[in-house]
Amino acid sequence: MDIPAVTLDHDRTRRCGFPEAIFGEGKSLATLRGIIAEQLARGDEVLVTRVCAETAAALCAELPELRHTELARTLRASPQNATRKTVGKVVIVTAGTTDLPVAEEARETLEWMGVATTMVHDVGVAGPHRLPARLAEFAGADAVVVVAGMEGALPSVVGGYLPCPIIGVPTSVGYGANFGGLSALLSMLNSCAANVAVVNIDAGFKAGYMAGLIATRSGR
Repeated sequence: MDIPAVTLDHDRTRRCGFPEAIFGEGKSLATLRGIIAEQLARGDEVLVTRVCAETAAALCAELPELRHTELARTLRASPQNATRKTVGKVVIVTAGTTDLPVAEEARETLEWMGVATTMVHDVGVAGPHRLPARLAEFAGADAVVVVAGMEGALPSVVGGYLPCPIIGVPTSVGYGANFGGLSALLSMLNSCAANVAVVNIDAGFKAGYMAGLIATRSGR
């Protein structure tokens, strides 16, 4: 299929273990339609991120196999008759409810990768009693994704409790001195917890993908 200005990487599954995920922001309806149709025709699991509601509605009307998750701004679809088992375990943690869109993007990414997920919401450091009360839900996790804005302290706290990699995701949630997530990013980068690594601001897909690679390799 000829899609102008697009060269799909059909060899990525062989090289990297998973097909190409599509960043939807800025792409036309026609371009996204063509990419999705070609991926499904080739038997790839489809994940499109950062899709606006109007574009998603139009695509779902044309391609009924697509599933739109509005909060995450994602589209997903599986080829016909596709079956695979779920592997590993990743826990996704949010500091507050305003971090949910980024956390949901991470969850959609992990489900696209075939990784089991557990969500632990609204356990930020403003209420420090909330996280210890949920620690049993982290048992057996291969990795944990921690999504937090404001001062971005939560990944360090989580890292101090757990023996697995912690992937911090700073969000652009906060007042003026948060600088659109920059202060949370710098706080996470300066974490004193040795098991904390950090991705970019609002990068739910990247955090989910990194955690998914850890979980799927552990599952082998």
